Formats: sequence, C-alpha cells, structure tokens
Amino acid sequence: DVIVCRAAEPVAYYRRFLKENCRPDGRELGEVRITTLNIGSITSADGSALVKIGNTTVVCGVKGVIPNVDLSPLCSARFRPGPPCEQAQVAGQFLADVITSSELVSLEDLCIQKGKLVWVLYCDLECLDYDGNVLDACSIALLAALRNGQWESGQEGDYAPGVVNKHSMIFELPTVVSTSFNAFRINS
Repeated sequence: DVIVCRAAEPVAYYRRFLKENCRPDGRELGEVRITTLNIGSITSADGSALVKIGNTTVVCGVKGVIPNVDLSPLCSARFRPGPPCEQAQVAGQFLADVITSSELVSLEDLCIQKGKLVWVLYCDLECLDYDGNVLDACSIALLAALRNGQWESGQEGDYAPGVVNKHSMIFELPTVVSTSFNAFRINS
C-alpha cells in the first residue's frame, strides 16, 4: 500500500520516485505546480483571496493581524475535527511571524488615533484542499487579501464618543515571493 509505505518508510518511498526522475504526484522533478490567484472572492470580507497551488486550495478573508489557519477534515483525511491541529497552529504562528518580522503591515498604519484607537486585522485562512505547499498558498492568499482590502478608518481629531468618521485605508505592501523546497540526500 502506497500510503503505508510512505508513512512507514518515507526515505525508501521518495527514493523510488527520485530514481524515476518524478514526484509522487506525477510531476517531473523540476516541474512547478500551477498557481492561480483570485482576489476579492469573499464579498463580506474587507479583503480576500483564493489561491490554488496544484490541488492545494486556500481561501483567505481579512476582517477589520492575527492569522488563523484552519486545516479541517474538509481538505484532507489526515486532519480531525475539533480544536486546531498542531500543524495549523504552527502555520498560523509562521504567518504571524512573517507579518511581524517583514513589517508587511506597519503598526502605524493600524493606528486610528494615537493612544486611543487601533485596528486589529483578523486574518482567517481556510484550507479547502490539502496537497502540499500549504504555507506558500497561505502566504500568497494572505498577502493578496491584505493588498485587496479596504478598511474603514478615522482621522485623528474627528471623533465624538462612539462616532467614527470613515475613509478607506489601503495598505501599500511590498511584493513578496514565498517558495518552499526540500533537500533530500540520495546517497545514505
């Protein structure tokens, strides 16, 4: 059984494909997965994107930056219902670290009124189909949703208690490329 062989002996499993100069999904070793991106796909979100890398499909909705990745049984039988699995939590933390360390979103951009009001952007990513490269798909979806988004923001000094004068806030984000690769030693 292919799945048992992959789980029981992953080195032998992948070595068999390397000898045939192909990947387990049938692609040649140098062949990349086809990537598609659809922005603005969720009309009820402030920013959204749907990304497909090969068969992996991720949708991201941004409302209103705490990334939350959901790897549910909907996308793969390897995930169980209930609280987020460890892999989903690691993916969410990875995206939070990317946003923080790369300064994709400036904290100043989230400030509505210094010392009083700030935006919190809730970033929810749902994996619809899991076939590898999920971190790349999530990164692309999150960046595209942030670029696509428009949030209502107020201007300092325009506030009365409970009233916010609104205008559109658009993030000027750098172009970021996400890539994943794996090194596999053949001679061991």
